Amino acid sequence: MSGRFSSRVAGKCWLAVAASVLFATAGVTNNAVAQKPVHSASAHGTTTHGSTAHSTEDVLLKAMKTELAREKADLVLTGMQRPYFIEYRLDDLTAYEAVANYGALTSEEANHARVVRVIVRVGDYTSDSSTGRGDGSVTLAPEDNNPEALRYALWIATDTAYKGALRAYAAKQAALKQYQSTRPEHDFAEEKPVAHIGPLVSLDLDRAEWKRRIIQASGLYATDPTVRGYANDVQYSTANIRAIALNRYVVNTEGTALRQGYTGYSGMISVGGQAPDGMQLSRDNGTTAVDARDLESWPAFRKRVIDDIESFEALRKAPLVSADDYHGPVLMSGDAASDVFSHLFMPNILGTRPAMGTTARTNGAYAASYKSRVLPDFLSVTDNPLEAKYAGHALMGAYTIDDEGVPAQTVNVAVNGTLENYLIGREPIRDFPASNGHGRAAPGGDAHPSSSVLVVKSSQPLSPEELNKRLLSMAKDQGHDVYYVQTLGGPFQPRVLYLVHADGTRQLVRGAAFDELDTRSLRSDIIAAGNDPFVSQSLGAVPSTTIAPSLLFDDIGIKRATEEQQKLPYYPPPALPEK
Repeated sequence: MSGRFSSRVAGKCWLAVAASVLFATAGVTNNAVAQKPVHSASAHGTTTHGSTAHSTEDVLLKAMKTELAREKADLVLTGMQRPYFIEYRLDDLTAYEAVANYGALTSEEANHARVVRVIVRVGDYTSDSSTGRGDGSVTLAPEDNNPEALRYALWIATDTAYKGALRAYAAKQAALKQYQSTRPEHDFAEEKPVAHIGPLVSLDLDRAEWKRRIIQASGLYATDPTVRGYANDVQYSTANIRAIALNRYVVNTEGTALRQGYTGYSGMISVGGQAPDGMQLSRDNGTTAVDARDLESWPAFRKRVIDDIESFEALRKAPLVSADDYHGPVLMSGDAASDVFSHLFMPNILGTRPAMGTTARTNGAYAASYKSRVLPDFLSVTDNPLEAKYAGHALMGAYTIDDEGVPAQTVNVAVNGTLENYLIGREPIRDFPASNGHGRAAPGGDAHPSSSVLVVKSSQPLSPEELNKRLLSMAKDQGHDVYYVQTLGGPFQPRVLYLVHADGTRQLVRGAAFDELDTRSLRSDIIAAGNDPFVSQSLGAVPSTTIAPSLLFDDIGIKRATEEQQKLPYYPPPALPEK
């Protein structure tokens, strides 16, 4: 199968990665040494991946296992419960970023940090000290591979986590006494140990070449003859290259020992300014890849920038969407549809335990939708972390062992429109007593259920031509114009929106927002889907991929957005040099 690829690594996603590390290391009060800042799958059981010899050669993993064994044997306070589960996770994070504005490099930074998260659980698998609020202790780890320093950091973090677990367990047991009955599912799912020692990953980016590219890209508005005439309308033009390499080590008292990693790269462009009436407009997108060699070539990236500038100028000149509210057919491209599924569907299939004392199965809009229809019967959704490649491209969301030491599993989330499964980590929910390999963690963060490679498929796919023909037929039948959404600027804001006339002509409009687009729209308003899968890659705090086709809705509300319009600049920009 072939698919169109897109990037979802805008600034907010990258900041999520950085923020997770900063949050994890903030407020560290112990004596840790602070430094400047895909493989084959296995079944459940004691399994080995890669060379076991590597585990004895890896200084960090050996130190973690040694200290864990000591803590397992000795960690107990007089008169207190001994921990039944301890986990050490070390994240070795290397990051690089360069930013260019208006044709000049404005920042460049390379960072390296190691963060340790220690989880201590008191009680037993049935009822323990977990709270769901990010249990455990977080600290910085030494950068120089000093095993004694690492063990010292682990010792203090384990002591802190243990004391916190004792307090949490006592408070939790007291709180449970106020309820008539408790939830029947266990607090933690027991798993058999897994050994997986994967290769270490590192950044492999031609920094000099990509700095050249982003410098030129950010200045094309003023240098390229095809768009130079729009330069006075461009208020900002930014390009950046970002890269991350994460090596993750996990050991726990069940016997699991993991070393695995991933890399991610993104080259982004953002061009924007204001329409004559003051409305803020922008075009933001880019190229994302697991391997730097799979990023767009310079000619392709350059063309992307030129297209964005031309699209921005077209938006400036486009009329405002009608002030009258619209309800009717809307055709969404795969680009827009993948965003809709990422924001409306994906969060609601994560099997997270609700607050103590409630009887709900999970949280979110689909808490009571198990075995119920959540999509039209021609749509099915699978989350498959084992799908490492699509159309020859490596996928950001792929992995073989999750961050809780559970082998990844393919999960049929919705089958013929009916919700059949949730994505589950090691915290059970009703009807789901065990993990299905979807417990994942941001750098330094706690593990929670997360999507990996979410694939939306139709059993009755239509070609783009057939979808458009059906859209035009609906326009004629209903006697009014309809809409086509090419790109979203947010979960409910169509950025590139076309008014489609019954004769097939399209008119670009701006300033629109969706009205009443929610999970009910996914269940009841989708009437057709395309055969044109679009691949959306997200290098966020937890990397993921969403693959979705074009979708035709028979009734979505579109209205004029009510955003405040800012004044235009008082003075024109500096004159460009003569060419």
